[in-house]
Amino acid sequence: MKLVTRHKSSLIWILFCLTLVFVFSGQVVTNVSAIPREDYENLETFTSILSIVKKNYVDEVTSKDLITGAINGMLSSLDPHSAFLTPDLYKDLQMDTQGRFGGLGIEITIKNGVLTVVSPIEDTPAYKAGVKAGDQIIKIEDEFTKDMTLVDAVKKMRGNKGTKITISVKREGIAELLNFNLVRDTIRVQSVRSRVLEEGYGYVRLAQFQERTDRDLQKALETLSKEKGGLKGLVLDLRNDPGGLLTQAVRVSDMFLESGMIVYTEGRLESQKQKYFAHKEGTWSNFPIVVLVNGGSASASEIVAGALQDHKRAVILGTKTFGKGSVQTILPLDDNSALRLTTARYFTPKGRSIQATGIVPDIVIENPVVIPETKVEDKNRPSLREENLPGHLRNPNTKPEAPKPPEQNSKPEQAPDEDSKTVQPTPPSEGTENDAQLKRALELLKGWDVFKQLVLTNKAD
Repeated sequence: MKLVTRHKSSLIWILFCLTLVFVFSGQVVTNVSAIPREDYENLETFTSILSIVKKNYVDEVTSKDLITGAINGMLSSLDPHSAFLTPDLYKDLQMDTQGRFGGLGIEITIKNGVLTVVSPIEDTPAYKAGVKAGDQIIKIEDEFTKDMTLVDAVKKMRGNKGTKITISVKREGIAELLNFNLVRDTIRVQSVRSRVLEEGYGYVRLAQFQERTDRDLQKALETLSKEKGGLKGLVLDLRNDPGGLLTQAVRVSDMFLESGMIVYTEGRLESQKQKYFAHKEGTWSNFPIVVLVNGGSASASEIVAGALQDHKRAVILGTKTFGKGSVQTILPLDDNSALRLTTARYFTPKGRSIQATGIVPDIVIENPVVIPETKVEDKNRPSLREENLPGHLRNPNTKPEAPKPPEQNSKPEQAPDEDSKTVQPTPPSEGTENDAQLKRALELLKGWDVFKQLVLTNKAD
């Protein structure tokens, strides 16, 4: 009994020290105060459970593993985007923002306990093989993903260039599992792609908001403006762009706005209350813009779309966006790990919170989803959005809703291996004929140019 008591006191002291480490490393508070009695009692309960588990669990476990598991559980109980990043994951995150990492090239999340694809990254093994947003990853190699954490799933799918991996997915409308035999590659995410749609009309695709996105976008616009016919209209494609750096979202918006607020953030601390404004210098303002969005447009993409929409600088076209209206701050720790903690909500210039609601386009146009294996257009395929994620932050501009009943058949059954099917790569088309949203955007830009010419002619008369 005395041994347990000494062990308990020692663990309480360790946890107290850990609390101070988190406070100082994150630099999220300015005053250190004594731990409230209620918190101390809760820590004592925790250490008691820790001691019981270490002594009685069927396999031997270390305090480090148990505390790490407790940290992960604590953060996952807050919201879907707060997490503890091990040194390896923290390093991966830094590589992600630089646009280079090793793996398959898919953005994933957990929905209803199932590992689910948010969107594939362009020109990556997963994208070329035909992995789609909304696909449920049932197996990675021979291991079922049921109850697998997001961190573990990322670890299993990342790897060295040239190594092979098979993932099995359940897709809406297809009974059997689909097996994707993939070869890992060094994923170099090209943040900005551009091309001429027709003379005078440019197209720019932003795949992700990385450290160089604003500079690459500037170069793309300069190149398009030098093409024959100049730049009379621009399609800015943010579809399936999962977001990235807040600073880059601000800089991209600033490139198209001469003045006014771009976005502001609201958190509990004064340092988390920030306002970002546009500047006239270097603004591209002499042509109309149509911004394309869909359910895979999230976070930084929604900041740009919301700012351009509120300032009436662009027409937003497509379907409702993902709805991630929260800001995550990376707080490094002394052991090269880090916390990714949700610290604020962001709002559009007109005070709209996008959290769990998304950006509603000015013009709503569905893009039929073509399933390569069946050539069937599935217009009713559900989209994964922030509001579907368990534990998501509520939108402060909306009233709390009554709890919804759980979705029926939300967890796919594990189909036997012999009923699965291997998918062959199906590269996507880059034309406008098979892209209803892009085609409509081009029509709008050309119509605006005709309208402007008519107005000028009438004024001259």
